[in-house]
Amino acid sequence: MTFCSKVHEQTRLIHGDTPCDALQRTPGPPIQRGSTVLLPTCEALYDGGKVTYGRVGLSTQRTLRDALRDLENADEAFLYPSGLTAITGTLLALLSAGDEVLACDTVYNPTRRFLAGTLARYGVTARYFDPADDAEAIRAMITPATRVIFLESPGSLSFEMQDVPAIAAMAKEAGVMTVIDNTWAAGVLFKPLDHGVDVSIQSLTKYVCGHSDVFMGLAAAKGEAAKLLAASSYETGWAVSPDDAYMAIRGLRTLRTRLAQHGAAALEVARWLESQPEVRSVMCPALPDDPGHAIWKRDFTGICGLIGAVLEPASEVAVARMVESLELFGLGFSWGGYESLAIPVDPQLKARSHKTSYPGPLLRLHIGLESVDDLIADLRQGLDTLSQDDVSRQRLRAAG
Repeated sequence: MTFCSKVHEQTRLIHGDTPCDALQRTPGPPIQRGSTVLLPTCEALYDGGKVTYGRVGLSTQRTLRDALRDLENADEAFLYPSGLTAITGTLLALLSAGDEVLACDTVYNPTRRFLAGTLARYGVTARYFDPADDAEAIRAMITPATRVIFLESPGSLSFEMQDVPAIAAMAKEAGVMTVIDNTWAAGVLFKPLDHGVDVSIQSLTKYVCGHSDVFMGLAAAKGEAAKLLAASSYETGWAVSPDDAYMAIRGLRTLRTRLAQHGAAALEVARWLESQPEVRSVMCPALPDDPGHAIWKRDFTGICGLIGAVLEPASEVAVARMVESLELFGLGFSWGGYESLAIPVDPQLKARSHKTSYPGPLLRLHIGLESVDDLIADLRQGLDTLSQDDVSRQRLRAAG
Protein backbone atom coordinates (compact mmCIF):
# COMPACT_ATOMS: atom_id res chain seq x y z
CA MET A 1 0.00 0.00 0.00
CA THR A 2 1.29 3.47 -0.85
CA PHE A 3 0.20 6.78 0.64
CA CYS A 4 0.45 10.40 -0.31
CA SER A 5 3.25 12.35 1.34
CA LYS A 6 0.86 14.04 3.79
CA VAL A 7 0.14 10.83 5.69
CA HIS A 8 1.70 10.92 9.15
CA GLU A 9 4.21 8.46 10.51
CA GLN A 10 1.66 7.02 12.95
CA THR A 11 -0.64 6.15 10.05
CA ARG A 12 2.20 4.58 8.06
CA LEU A 13 3.15 2.43 11.06
CA ILE A 14 -0.41 1.14 11.33
CA HIS A 15 -1.10 0.51 7.65
CA GLY A 16 2.41 -0.14 6.28
CA ASP A 17 3.67 1.22 3.03
CA THR A 18 5.19 -1.81 1.30
CA PRO A 19 3.40 -4.91 0.02
CA CYS A 20 4.18 -8.23 1.71
CA ASP A 21 6.23 -10.70 -0.28
CA ALA A 22 4.55 -13.98 -1.14
CA LEU A 23 4.78 -16.45 1.74
CA GLN A 24 7.60 -18.95 1.46
CA ARG A 25 6.59 -22.58 1.38
CA THR A 26 7.14 -24.49 4.65
CA PRO A 27 6.06 -28.00 5.73
CA GLY A 28 3.56 -26.54 8.19
CA PRO A 29 0.83 -24.06 7.24
CA PRO A 30 1.08 -20.37 8.14
CA ILE A 31 -0.64 -19.23 11.33
CA GLN A 32 -3.14 -16.59 10.27
CA ARG A 33 -4.38 -14.47 13.18
CA GLY A 34 -7.16 -11.95 12.83
CA SER A 35 -10.63 -10.96 13.96
CA THR A 36 -11.31 -8.39 11.24
CA VAL A 37 -11.33 -9.63 7.67
CA LEU A 38 -10.72 -6.86 5.14
CA LEU A 39 -13.00 -7.16 2.12
CA PRO A 40 -12.72 -5.61 -1.34
CA THR A 41 -16.29 -4.31 -1.75
CA CYS A 42 -19.41 -3.41 0.23
CA GLU A 43 -21.20 -6.27 -1.52
CA ALA A 44 -18.67 -8.75 -0.10
CA LEU A 45 -19.56 -7.69 3.46
CA TYR A 46 -22.87 -9.53 3.18
CA ASP A 47 -21.84 -12.40 0.94
CA GLY A 48 -22.80 -15.50 2.87
CA GLY A 49 -20.39 -17.60 0.88
CA LYS A 50 -17.29 -15.71 2.00
CA VAL A 51 -15.40 -15.53 5.28
CA THR A 52 -16.27 -12.07 6.60
CA TYR A 53 -15.15 -12.43 10.23
CA GLY A 54 -12.21 -14.23 11.81
CA ARG A 55 -14.32 -16.12 14.33
CA VAL A 56 -15.51 -18.54 11.67
CA GLY A 57 -11.90 -19.56 11.04
CA LEU A 58 -9.14 -18.37 8.73
CA SER A 59 -6.60 -20.38 6.74
CA THR A 60 -5.12 -22.28 9.71
CA GLN A 61 -8.46 -23.47 11.04
CA ARG A 62 -9.63 -24.24 7.51
CA THR A 63 -6.58 -26.42 6.89
CA LEU A 64 -7.32 -28.36 10.08
CA ARG A 65 -11.03 -28.72 9.32
CA ASP A 66 -10.30 -30.03 5.83
CA ALA A 67 -7.82 -32.60 7.16
CA LEU A 68 -10.23 -33.81 9.85
CA ARG A 69 -13.14 -33.95 7.41
CA ASP A 70 -11.05 -36.25 5.23
CA LEU A 71 -9.91 -38.31 8.23
CA GLU A 72 -13.51 -38.99 9.30
CA ASN A 73 -14.86 -39.34 5.72
CA ALA A 74 -17.35 -36.59 6.54
CA ASP A 75 -19.26 -33.97 4.57
CA GLU A 76 -18.29 -31.28 7.08
CA ALA A 77 -16.07 -30.98 10.16
CA PHE A 78 -16.61 -28.45 12.95
CA LEU A 79 -14.09 -27.33 15.55
CA TYR A 80 -14.88 -26.61 19.21
CA PRO A 81 -12.79 -25.28 22.13
CA SER A 82 -12.77 -28.71 23.86
CA GLY A 83 -14.01 -32.25 23.48
CA LEU A 84 -16.85 -31.53 25.88
CA THR A 85 -18.01 -28.51 23.88
CA ALA A 86 -18.00 -30.71 20.77
CA ILE A 87 -20.44 -32.99 22.62
CA THR A 88 -22.59 -30.20 24.05
CA GLY A 89 -22.51 -28.24 20.79
CA THR A 90 -23.64 -31.28 18.82
CA LEU A 91 -26.50 -32.04 21.20
CA LEU A 92 -27.65 -28.42 21.15
CA ALA A 93 -27.61 -28.50 17.36
CA LEU A 94 -29.68 -31.67 17.03
CA LEU A 95 -32.16 -31.35 19.90
CA SER A 96 -35.14 -29.16 20.74
CA ALA A 97 -37.41 -28.82 23.76
CA GLY A 98 -39.55 -31.94 24.13
CA ASP A 99 -36.99 -34.23 22.46
CA GLU A 100 -35.44 -37.29 24.06
CA VAL A 101 -31.92 -38.75 24.00
CA LEU A 102 -31.21 -42.44 24.45
CA ALA A 103 -27.65 -42.68 25.74
CA CYS A 104 -25.38 -45.60 26.41
CA ASP A 105 -24.95 -45.90 30.18
CA THR A 106 -21.17 -45.93 29.79
CA VAL A 107 -20.88 -42.47 28.21
CA TYR A 108 -18.29 -39.98 29.40
CA ASN A 109 -19.51 -38.61 32.75
CA PRO A 110 -19.49 -34.93 31.66
CA THR A 111 -21.87 -35.95 28.84
CA ARG A 112 -24.21 -37.33 31.49
CA ARG A 113 -23.91 -34.11 33.53
CA PHE A 114 -24.88 -32.02 30.49
CA LEU A 115 -27.88 -34.25 29.77
CA ALA A 116 -29.03 -34.10 33.41
CA GLY A 117 -28.29 -30.40 33.83
CA THR A 118 -28.45 -27.94 30.94
CA LEU A 119 -30.54 -30.05 28.53
CA ALA A 120 -33.00 -31.06 31.25
CA ARG A 121 -33.56 -27.37 32.04
CA TYR A 122 -34.37 -26.81 28.37
CA GLY A 123 -36.92 -29.60 28.28
CA VAL A 124 -34.85 -32.43 26.80
CA THR A 125 -35.08 -35.79 28.56
CA ALA A 126 -32.51 -38.59 28.66
CA ARG A 127 -32.78 -42.29 29.29
CA TYR A 128 -29.90 -44.76 29.46
CA PHE A 129 -29.56 -48.21 27.96
CA ASP A 130 -27.22 -50.98 29.02
CA PRO A 131 -24.08 -51.18 26.83
CA ALA A 132 -24.86 -54.87 26.39
CA ASP A 133 -28.20 -54.05 24.72
CA ASP A 134 -28.39 -54.91 21.04
CA ALA A 135 -30.09 -52.86 18.35
CA GLU A 136 -33.47 -54.47 18.86
CA ALA A 137 -33.42 -53.83 22.60
CA ILE A 138 -32.64 -50.17 21.92
CA ARG A 139 -35.35 -50.03 19.23
CA ALA A 140 -37.87 -51.09 21.89
CA MET A 141 -36.95 -48.00 23.93
CA ILE A 142 -37.63 -45.53 21.11
CA THR A 143 -40.66 -43.25 21.53
CA PRO A 144 -42.08 -40.53 19.26
CA ALA A 145 -39.94 -38.04 21.23
CA THR A 146 -36.66 -39.87 20.62
CA ARG A 147 -34.41 -37.71 18.46
CA VAL A 148 -30.84 -38.91 19.16
CA ILE A 149 -29.11 -42.14 20.20
CA PHE A 150 -25.75 -41.34 21.79
CA LEU A 151 -23.08 -44.06 21.63
CA GLU A 152 -19.57 -44.58 22.92
CA SER A 153 -17.69 -47.71 21.92
CA PRO A 154 -15.59 -48.85 23.70
CA GLY A 155 -17.51 -47.53 26.69
CA SER A 156 -15.88 -44.92 28.86
CA LEU A 157 -14.00 -46.44 31.83
CA SER A 158 -15.22 -50.02 31.37
CA PHE A 159 -14.59 -50.59 27.62
CA GLU A 160 -17.77 -52.37 26.55
CA MET A 161 -18.11 -52.74 22.77
CA GLN A 162 -21.35 -51.98 20.93
CA ASP A 163 -22.55 -53.14 17.54
CA VAL A 164 -22.46 -49.62 16.13
CA PRO A 165 -23.34 -50.52 12.50
CA ALA A 166 -26.43 -52.45 13.60
CA ILE A 167 -27.57 -49.69 15.96
CA ALA A 168 -27.01 -47.01 13.33
CA ALA A 169 -28.98 -48.97 10.72
CA MET A 170 -31.85 -49.51 13.15
CA ALA A 171 -31.87 -45.81 14.08
CA LYS A 172 -32.05 -44.75 10.43
CA GLU A 173 -35.08 -47.00 9.93
CA ALA A 174 -36.69 -45.39 12.98
CA GLY A 175 -35.87 -41.84 11.86
CA VAL A 176 -33.51 -41.24 14.78
CA MET A 177 -30.05 -39.68 14.50
CA THR A 178 -26.96 -41.38 15.95
CA VAL A 179 -24.01 -39.64 17.57
CA ILE A 180 -20.85 -41.35 18.82
CA ASP A 181 -17.96 -40.24 20.98
CA ASN A 182 -15.15 -41.66 18.85
CA THR A 183 -12.21 -40.34 20.90
CA TRP A 184 -10.81 -43.80 21.73
CA ALA A 185 -10.41 -44.56 18.02
CA ALA A 186 -9.09 -41.05 17.23
CA GLY A 187 -10.79 -41.11 13.83
CA VAL A 188 -8.22 -43.70 12.71
CA LEU A 189 -9.08 -47.05 14.28
CA PHE A 190 -12.81 -46.85 13.53
CA LYS A 191 -14.74 -44.77 10.98
CA PRO A 192 -18.27 -44.32 12.38
CA LEU A 193 -19.66 -42.33 9.46
CA ASP A 194 -18.76 -45.19 7.13
CA HIS A 195 -20.99 -47.40 9.29
CA GLY A 196 -24.08 -45.20 9.17
CA VAL A 197 -23.53 -42.92 12.18
CA ASP A 198 -24.62 -39.31 11.63
CA VAL A 199 -22.07 -37.49 13.83
CA SER A 200 -18.62 -38.62 15.00
CA ILE A 201 -17.18 -36.63 17.91
CA GLN A 202 -13.60 -36.54 19.08
CA SER A 203 -11.78 -34.84 21.89
CA LEU A 204 -8.84 -33.63 19.81
CA THR A 205 -7.25 -32.82 23.17
CA LYS A 206 -6.39 -36.51 23.35
CA TYR A 207 -4.58 -38.26 20.48
CA VAL A 208 -4.79 -35.71 17.67
CA CYS A 209 -3.03 -32.97 19.64
CA GLY A 210 -1.15 -35.69 21.51
CA HIS A 211 0.95 -33.70 23.97
CA SER A 212 -1.48 -32.86 26.81
CA ASP A 213 -1.23 -29.13 26.18
CA VAL A 214 -4.14 -28.14 23.90
CA PHE A 215 -7.93 -28.26 24.37
CA MET A 216 -9.99 -28.84 21.23
CA GLY A 217 -12.95 -30.87 19.99
CA LEU A 218 -14.34 -32.08 16.67
CA ALA A 219 -17.77 -32.98 15.36
CA ALA A 220 -17.68 -34.56 11.90
CA ALA A 221 -20.99 -35.18 10.18
CA LYS A 222 -22.82 -36.17 7.03
CA GLY A 223 -26.14 -35.21 5.50
CA GLU A 224 -28.84 -33.45 7.51
CA ALA A 225 -26.77 -33.60 10.68
CA ALA A 226 -23.98 -31.64 8.99
CA LYS A 227 -26.46 -28.92 7.97
CA LEU A 228 -27.80 -28.65 11.53
CA LEU A 229 -24.29 -28.46 12.98
CA ALA A 230 -23.29 -25.78 10.47
CA ALA A 231 -26.24 -23.59 11.42
CA SER A 232 -25.77 -24.07 15.15
CA SER A 233 -22.01 -23.55 15.03
CA TYR A 234 -22.55 -20.23 13.24
CA GLU A 235 -25.28 -19.15 15.66
CA THR A 236 -23.46 -20.07 18.89
CA GLY A 237 -20.05 -18.76 17.83
CA TRP A 238 -17.78 -21.56 18.97
CA ALA A 239 -14.23 -20.87 17.81
CA VAL A 240 -10.66 -22.11 18.25
CA SER A 241 -7.51 -20.04 18.03
CA PRO A 242 -5.22 -20.31 14.99
CA ASP A 243 -2.30 -21.18 17.27
CA ASP A 244 -4.19 -24.13 18.76
CA ALA A 245 -5.31 -25.17 15.27
CA TYR A 246 -1.67 -25.20 14.20
CA MET A 247 -0.79 -27.44 17.17
CA ALA A 248 -3.55 -29.87 16.16
CA ILE A 249 -2.31 -29.89 12.55
CA ARG A 250 1.17 -30.69 13.83
CA GLY A 251 -0.26 -33.54 15.89
CA LEU A 252 -2.07 -34.96 12.87
CA ARG A 253 1.27 -35.39 11.07
CA THR A 254 2.38 -38.05 13.55
CA LEU A 255 -1.04 -39.35 14.68
CA ARG A 256 -0.86 -42.75 13.00
CA THR A 257 2.74 -43.34 14.09
CA ARG A 258 2.03 -42.44 17.71
CA LEU A 259 -1.25 -44.33 17.80
CA ALA A 260 0.41 -47.49 16.52
CA GLN A 261 3.05 -47.30 19.26
CA HIS A 262 0.46 -46.55 21.95
CA GLY A 263 -1.59 -49.54 20.79
CA ALA A 264 1.29 -51.99 20.56
CA ALA A 265 2.51 -51.03 24.03
CA ALA A 266 -0.99 -51.19 25.52
CA LEU A 267 -1.53 -54.69 24.14
CA GLU A 268 1.79 -55.84 25.59
CA VAL A 269 0.93 -54.37 28.99
CA ALA A 270 -2.58 -55.88 28.83
CA ARG A 271 -1.19 -59.36 28.14
CA TRP A 272 1.27 -58.96 30.99
CA LEU A 273 -1.45 -57.81 33.40
CA GLU A 274 -3.51 -60.92 32.58
CA SER A 275 -0.81 -63.08 34.16
CA GLN A 276 -0.41 -61.08 37.37
CA PRO A 277 -1.92 -62.62 40.53
CA GLU A 278 -3.20 -59.27 41.81
CA VAL A 279 -5.28 -58.70 38.64
CA ARG A 280 -8.68 -60.34 38.28
CA SER A 281 -9.35 -59.28 34.68
CA VAL A 282 -8.16 -56.86 31.98
CA MET A 283 -10.41 -54.64 29.90
CA CYS A 284 -8.98 -54.47 26.40
CA PRO A 285 -11.09 -55.42 23.36
CA ALA A 286 -8.05 -56.67 21.45
CA LEU A 287 -7.66 -59.55 23.91
CA PRO A 288 -9.32 -62.74 22.61
CA ASP A 289 -11.14 -63.35 25.91
CA ASP A 290 -12.61 -59.84 26.05
CA PRO A 291 -16.44 -59.90 25.70
CA GLY A 292 -16.29 -57.31 22.92
CA HIS A 293 -13.43 -58.89 20.98
CA ALA A 294 -15.54 -60.12 18.04
CA ILE A 295 -17.05 -56.68 17.39
CA TRP A 296 -13.67 -55.00 17.80
CA LYS A 297 -12.02 -57.43 15.37
CA ARG A 298 -14.77 -56.88 12.80
CA ASP A 299 -14.99 -53.07 12.95
CA PHE A 300 -11.67 -51.72 14.25
CA THR A 301 -8.17 -51.71 12.82
CA GLY A 302 -6.30 -51.47 16.15
CA ILE A 303 -6.36 -50.20 19.71
CA CYS A 304 -5.17 -47.04 21.37
CA GLY A 305 -3.28 -46.79 24.65
CA LEU A 306 -6.30 -46.77 26.96
CA ILE A 307 -7.14 -50.00 28.84
CA GLY A 308 -8.62 -51.04 32.18
CA ALA A 309 -7.79 -53.57 34.88
CA VAL A 310 -9.97 -55.04 37.62
CA LEU A 311 -7.85 -55.85 40.66
CA GLU A 312 -8.41 -58.56 43.22
CA PRO A 313 -10.42 -57.23 46.19
CA ALA A 314 -8.50 -54.49 48.01
CA SER A 315 -9.32 -51.48 50.14
CA GLU A 316 -9.62 -47.99 48.72
CA VAL A 317 -6.66 -46.94 50.85
CA ALA A 318 -4.49 -49.78 49.53
CA VAL A 319 -5.37 -48.95 45.92
CA ALA A 320 -4.58 -45.29 46.51
CA ARG A 321 -1.18 -46.25 47.94
CA MET A 322 -0.51 -48.46 44.95
CA VAL A 323 -1.35 -45.76 42.40
CA GLU A 324 0.57 -43.11 44.33
CA SER A 325 3.63 -45.38 44.43
CA LEU A 326 3.88 -45.48 40.64
CA GLU A 327 6.81 -43.45 39.33
CA LEU A 328 6.25 -43.44 35.57
CA PHE A 329 2.45 -43.41 35.58
CA GLY A 330 1.14 -39.96 36.39
CA LEU A 331 -1.98 -39.52 38.50
CA GLY A 332 -4.34 -37.28 36.56
CA PHE A 333 -7.37 -37.06 34.32
CA SER A 334 -7.34 -36.99 30.52
CA TRP A 335 -5.22 -39.26 28.32
CA GLY A 336 -3.89 -39.47 24.78
CA GLY A 337 -0.63 -37.66 25.44
CA TYR A 338 2.85 -39.11 25.27
CA GLU A 339 2.87 -39.85 29.01
CA SER A 340 1.40 -42.81 30.89
CA LEU A 341 -1.38 -42.27 33.45
CA ALA A 342 -3.19 -44.37 36.05
CA ILE A 343 -6.33 -43.55 38.02
CA PRO A 344 -8.83 -45.52 40.15
CA VAL A 345 -12.27 -44.98 38.60
CA ASP A 346 -14.76 -46.60 40.98
CA PRO A 347 -16.11 -43.21 42.19
CA GLN A 348 -17.08 -42.36 38.60
CA LEU A 349 -19.18 -45.52 38.23
CA LYS A 350 -21.74 -44.50 40.86
CA ALA A 351 -23.79 -42.34 38.48
CA ARG A 352 -24.63 -45.23 36.16
CA SER A 353 -28.17 -46.54 35.86
CA HIS A 354 -27.16 -50.09 34.91
CA LYS A 355 -24.55 -50.88 37.54
CA THR A 356 -22.02 -53.67 37.10
CA SER A 357 -20.55 -55.26 40.19
CA TYR A 358 -16.83 -55.76 39.77
CA PRO A 359 -15.03 -58.19 42.13
CA GLY A 360 -12.36 -55.61 42.92
CA PRO A 361 -11.28 -52.04 42.25
CA LEU A 362 -11.18 -50.79 38.66
CA LEU A 363 -8.12 -48.96 37.35
CA ARG A 364 -7.85 -47.07 34.09
CA LEU A 365 -4.41 -47.03 32.50
CA HIS A 366 -3.19 -44.91 29.65
CA ILE A 367 -0.06 -46.45 28.14
CA GLY A 368 2.19 -43.72 26.83
CA LEU A 369 5.28 -43.74 24.66
CA GLU A 370 7.81 -44.73 27.32
CA SER A 371 9.69 -48.04 27.18
CA VAL A 372 7.21 -50.87 27.75
CA ASP A 373 9.74 -52.70 29.93
CA ASP A 374 10.00 -49.66 32.20
CA LEU A 375 6.21 -49.33 32.42
CA ILE A 376 5.78 -53.01 33.30
CA ALA A 377 8.48 -52.73 35.98
CA ASP A 378 6.69 -49.71 37.44
CA LEU A 379 3.36 -51.54 37.49
CA ARG A 380 5.00 -54.56 39.09
CA GLN A 381 6.40 -52.49 41.96
CA GLY A 382 2.96 -50.88 42.33
CA LEU A 383 1.29 -54.30 42.55
CA ASP A 384 3.96 -55.31 45.08
CA THR A 385 2.88 -52.35 47.18
CA LEU A 386 -0.71 -53.54 46.92
CA SER A 387 0.28 -57.11 47.91
CA GLN A 388 2.23 -55.87 50.91
CA ASP A 389 -0.79 -53.90 52.08
CA ASP A 390 -2.91 -57.03 51.69
CA VAL A 391 -0.45 -59.14 53.71
CA SER A 392 -0.30 -56.51 56.44
CA ARG A 393 -4.11 -56.38 56.59
CA GLN A 394 -4.32 -60.17 56.90
CA ARG A 395 -1.76 -60.15 59.71
CA LEU A 396 -3.71 -57.48 61.59
CA ARG A 397 -6.90 -59.50 61.22
CA ALA A 398 -5.11 -62.63 62.48
CA ALA A 399 -3.66 -60.72 65.45
CA GLY A 400 -7.07 -59.27 66.31
